[in-house]
Amino acid sequence: MPNVNALTLEVPDISAAEVFYNKAFGLDDRLRFRTAESPSQGFRGFVISLVVADPTVADSFLDPAIDAGATVLKPAKKSFWGYGGVVQAPDGAIWKVASSSKKPTGAPTREFDDLVLLLGVDDVAATKQFYVDRGFTVGKSYGRKYVEFESGPGSVKLALYGRKAAAKDAGVDAAGSGAHRLSISADAGQFVDPDGFDWE
Repeated sequence: MPNVNALTLEVPDISAAEVFYNKAFGLDDRLRFRTAESPSQGFRGFVISLVVADPTVADSFLDPAIDAGATVLKPAKKSFWGYGGVVQAPDGAIWKVASSSKKPTGAPTREFDDLVLLLGVDDVAATKQFYVDRGFTVGKSYGRKYVEFESGPGSVKLALYGRKAAAKDAGVDAAGSGAHRLSISADAGQFVDPDGFDWE
């Protein structure tokens, strides 16, 4: 089973990105940066999510991100599924922090349970098959709507969602053009998927 080891974001200013992400999310070597060279406009087709234990933990990531310069796309609030919010980093990457719990549990703040890369794709079923053919194991699947692949400890979880649905969930318009400004590092080989995401 291949594992996603790191995500590389292409950003306008590497030093500024390092400062922002250290303050906002404090992520380890699973997040890397390189200088953006290709133009990109609108929704870049992906959302990075932190799955956390409870609302207090979610706020312990969202509040520093906003203080560090993130734009609020969806304010943190309770919903029927739990609690969470969505912000956009200064480099344009969209981040969602969410918990299935609506009440504080006493979990340690600034600790997340899963780091998830959600790809907004044109055809969930076809892209699911593309990844299955490359050795990925399906963990959860909801027809043509959503797919989540199994992942090893400490790795980035990969999930697929329809592009329009992913954009709506993030609170942005689905329109976008140009580069994704994202490279995915994994032990799955080098390839480009059906939606143009680069794997290295």
